[in-house]
Amino acid sequence: MKKSIASRLLLLLMLPTTSFAQADDPIIMTVAGKPVTKSEFVYSYNKNNGEDVIDKKTVKEYAELFANYKRKVQAALDASLDTLTSYNKEFRQYRDQQVLPTLINDNDVEQEARNIYQRTKDNIGPDGLVNVSHILFMIGQNPSDSLKSAKEALADSVYYALKKGADFSTMATSKSDDKGSAMRGGEVGWISKGQTLPAFEEAVFSMKDGEISKPVLTEVGYHIIKVTGHKQLEPYDTLKSDIYNFIERRHIRESLAQARLKAISAAKGQTPEQVMDMRSDSLASISQDMKYLIQEYHDGLLLYEVSNRDVWEKAANDEAGLQAFYNKNKSNYKWDTPRFKGIAYYTRDEKDIDAVKKSVKGKSFDKWVEILRTTFNNDSILRIRVEKGIFKEGDNKIVDKEIFKNDKAQIRQMKDFPYTTTFGKVIKKPEEMSDVRALVTADYQELKEQEWLEELKNRYPVVINEDVLNTIK
Repeated sequence: MKKSIASRLLLLLMLPTTSFAQADDPIIMTVAGKPVTKSEFVYSYNKNNGEDVIDKKTVKEYAELFANYKRKVQAALDASLDTLTSYNKEFRQYRDQQVLPTLINDNDVEQEARNIYQRTKDNIGPDGLVNVSHILFMIGQNPSDSLKSAKEALADSVYYALKKGADFSTMATSKSDDKGSAMRGGEVGWISKGQTLPAFEEAVFSMKDGEISKPVLTEVGYHIIKVTGHKQLEPYDTLKSDIYNFIERRHIRESLAQARLKAISAAKGQTPEQVMDMRSDSLASISQDMKYLIQEYHDGLLLYEVSNRDVWEKAANDEAGLQAFYNKNKSNYKWDTPRFKGIAYYTRDEKDIDAVKKSVKGKSFDKWVEILRTTFNNDSILRIRVEKGIFKEGDNKIVDKEIFKNDKAQIRQMKDFPYTTTFGKVIKKPEEMSDVRALVTADYQELKEQEWLEELKNRYPVVINEDVLNTIK
């Protein structure tokens, strides 16, 4: 099993800095005159062509993809997207997830585990732990005298039954008002002083193993208590595994690292951001894996920013362009089976079944949701529940049953909305661009990205060193 990055870094930090310096790390390509080393390319190639990758690339195929990736990153840098506050905030969050854990080591975690153990031992005190079960007869707050007397009498009767040989676990299961412990035969578990009600605690810590108490009155009711064991806290080594699991569940490692960051920041008179910047640079200088992982975050976020700005968002909002693209490529958008274009809806009142249909009949399909919202659900009481869309069989149970005549479709019954129906029409192919907008948008974005990439190829020339590339297996 591979070690985590944090674990590997802790090992790396113990070695001399020079052990990670490569005597020969040749330039594998230049992008707009900027060099890219062989080690960076190999890191990216290996990471993106692992055993779980279906569409693996050859080295030469990947070199072209990598060159295009670098072109896009350069476009983002030229647009100064790396200076955006939102970008830097997100980059630091990703980077610091990797860097922060390296501020502590295994010794720090071990010390915290021992501290947790000692605090627990101190809290338990010299009286140790007692294993307790009980049967509760609850009286609640401000009980009437009659209720209190009745519960006391019931508790006494159960106690005398136990004295005559009745099974405690059976009686707890059937008689106790504490349903949680009743399911376990009355078992509460190991407790220490300070964990429970004073009167309950006083009784428990005065009892011997196997002893059953007379009914004990506390703020919540009458308890019949059984003590089944006494012990001191186990030695640290016995509980170490449990303590470490507790540390992981409560994210205590992160808390330790945050505390260490705060301490370093105060000692050096620097902001936490400055400390993390320096730590990141230090790790990158001694670990290639960390160096390229951080760069991957940096460049990947830039790639997203520039692609979203220059291609994806622009294309998605280009209504004229989308429509023209659809008109030119209509034949690419077909369905194997008919679709239902309309709404499936529930109503509170049977009269609203027809009222819904009348409100949207003859109106633009894109406007239906707003019309229905303002007409039927514009106050504190919802009159209808609606799902609008273009449905194929299997998408909606109401549509399946009413439109596609699937008798096996089970419509979910809603108590407050007992009436269900549909309104719309069956279509065999898309009628307009909006019917397949998601597909058209994706294809249009892909076209615009290819056009953008051709522009970047002209703007940012790439020179690949074939001799170096051929050395990669």
